Amino acid sequence: MALGAILWFSARDPPALINVAVLACCFCIASGALMGRSGWLRLVVFSTTGLLLGATSAAFETSRTVTVMLDSPVTTTITGRILSREISGRNAYRYIVALQRTEAPTLRRPPTTLTLVVRNAGAAKVGDIIKGRARLSPPSGPALAGLNDFGFDSFFKGIGAVGYAYGKPQILADEKKETARASLIDRSWAGLAVWREAIGMRIRATIPGDAGAIAAALVTAEERAISRDSIAALRNSGLGHVLAISGLNMVLAAGTLLVGLRTGLSLVPGLAHRVPIKKIAAGGALLMVCFYILISGGAVSAVRSWIMIVIMLLAVFFDRPSISLRNVAIAALVILAVDPSAVSGPGFQMSFAATLALVAGYARWREREVPAGRREGNEMLAGIRGFLAGLFLSSLIGGVSTMIYSAAHFNQLPAYGLLGNMLAMPVISIVVMPAGLIAMLLMPLGLDTLPLIVMGYGLEVMLAVARFVSALGGQIMTGRLPHAAFAMIAIGGVVFCLLRTRLAFAGLGLVVVGLCIAVAAPSERPVLLIAEDGRLAALIDGMSGASNRTRPPAFIYGQWTRALRLDKHRAPSLRIDLALPEPLPATDDKRNRLPFKDSEARGALHRLIGEGEKGRFSCVPEQWCAATSPQGWVIVTVEDRRLVGSACDIADIVVTSANLAFSACHSGAILASARMLRKTGALEIYADTATPGGRLVVAAMDGLRRPWQRHRAYDWRLDSFPDDTPTDADDSETLPGEES
Repeated sequence: MALGAILWFSARDPPALINVAVLACCFCIASGALMGRSGWLRLVVFSTTGLLLGATSAAFETSRTVTVMLDSPVTTTITGRILSREISGRNAYRYIVALQRTEAPTLRRPPTTLTLVVRNAGAAKVGDIIKGRARLSPPSGPALAGLNDFGFDSFFKGIGAVGYAYGKPQILADEKKETARASLIDRSWAGLAVWREAIGMRIRATIPGDAGAIAAALVTAEERAISRDSIAALRNSGLGHVLAISGLNMVLAAGTLLVGLRTGLSLVPGLAHRVPIKKIAAGGALLMVCFYILISGGAVSAVRSWIMIVIMLLAVFFDRPSISLRNVAIAALVILAVDPSAVSGPGFQMSFAATLALVAGYARWREREVPAGRREGNEMLAGIRGFLAGLFLSSLIGGVSTMIYSAAHFNQLPAYGLLGNMLAMPVISIVVMPAGLIAMLLMPLGLDTLPLIVMGYGLEVMLAVARFVSALGGQIMTGRLPHAAFAMIAIGGVVFCLLRTRLAFAGLGLVVVGLCIAVAAPSERPVLLIAEDGRLAALIDGMSGASNRTRPPAFIYGQWTRALRLDKHRAPSLRIDLALPEPLPATDDKRNRLPFKDSEARGALHRLIGEGEKGRFSCVPEQWCAATSPQGWVIVTVEDRRLVGSACDIADIVVTSANLAFSACHSGAILASARMLRKTGALEIYADTATPGGRLVVAAMDGLRRPWQRHRAYDWRLDSFPDDTPTDADDSETLPGEES
């Protein structure tokens, strides 16, 4: 089912819901007819049925998702109701806002929900109506072909735009009046958001610094208050998974309450002989994990953990085995039926891979043959040895099972992740999570200060371990993995965990084949990278990248660095002496400013190119940058749109963030403008003698038919979705300076 959902989401033109649904029904009937048989036919029919059911679930979720995505960046005045908020850095909040209206300009196709970063906005609370000027943009697409598409995640989360506010928004309506108009479900979610925020603020007020921010993240999943240095140290040391509300956090909390409550009940004389205290303790743990999932934000890893733990605790009521592969399957089936889009994300894949490997490893450990007559000399030493062995094996299994997914989604692996987990996990298991659970139980009584302080000390130790391990080596960049290698390794790992006979080694064979494909894959690097907004470009030469920004955006350039395994950044050289003088405007209207003189602009550009270092950008601030690639290509990135015409006359590749009225240069040079990049996403340009011009252009997006990409084809002037292919009229439009 998971593979069927992935195939449907990956298809450029996926089949309609009715088609896959009818096929799924037919194969379900065939599967029912073959239920009592065995052999390859039954296996093939059952597997095909699963694929079709997964595709049907994906198609159904897409058809019922009605998220309106913003088509292009815009500055407008918004009015909306705050659904939730999360602290984001120093004196800043990240709001989720239900948009009600826009002004100056009024958007014809406004998003229904957006995220907004506001500074100095502590007065605006959940439920308030705010109004203010904001810069909004569509959720970003893949930074390069094959990387994560953030627009996909936002579409299925209902987020149609992201942005930031100019100044402090105005609060228009009273929270109580607005809450009274909202539905019962909306009021419930708003109350839960307020409750969750209050818990996080209470924790951060008691535990100072990053330790308090991490403690709040372990309870409420609010990670944005943690400093970047601490997050980097946790990720580099292999402890980044601690921040996610996953099986580790939830099972430690549930296990602590289960054991503690059962132990406490057993101390009551005669109670254990009269009532099933284990089942009573399981009921208490069940209530606790249900509360935990409500305040944790509902991430995929948290939902998976909650489903599995609920099944395990219910199994206690019926005296059934609580840890089995069937529990993993049930949790996966529930998520695939309700939220199949989660299957393509790292949260689902890494969470289930680690759980599957740990449950399979536990089953084989439990079934191992213990030598007859073996005795332990000291029970305490045996217990310590068993705890350390279990910690080592669980860390090793969890780390190895998720390596391929970390490499595929993040293009990097922690160099000393096993060491970091071995040093930090005892503190997390014995101190941090139990203290956090006790604090949550005592918080309604106001007695949570002492356990929170203990939790903070434990987290300080964890941070010290993270910084120590991070200093040893950091991350190993793996680069982009071929899809075939990722599929072979992932499927091989699943086969190895599921099969119980010698056939399991077939899974290891698939893993080896996948590794061979990854090693043997050609490592050709692009010559030029262009971001989808047209503001960032980088020349690639070996392991170094030369960009047109002194400090390139970490969000985009960091992904480029990991995907291409770059280890050096070459900043541009600034040439203020070649700045063109600003011509006088024809009128007071700044939009009608005269263009620069062509001869003067071309002369300055020739000097900028000729005097610049090969393979490195030379920039005139706020005007343009130029560079010559090792292949002799002249690349010009233009900030002032009036210089595009002069750049087209000289350069081989012109990049600009301006939304031009024309789509190509008359000279035949490649023009990557905002209009083009909006439909193609980020670009990679390779040197290829087999293609015209010796350049091969690879776009991050291979079409705009998918619902989470369709907004890029919208034309606000026509208020419609015209054909994506350029027309002859586009090519006949004039260059700057030739307009009437």
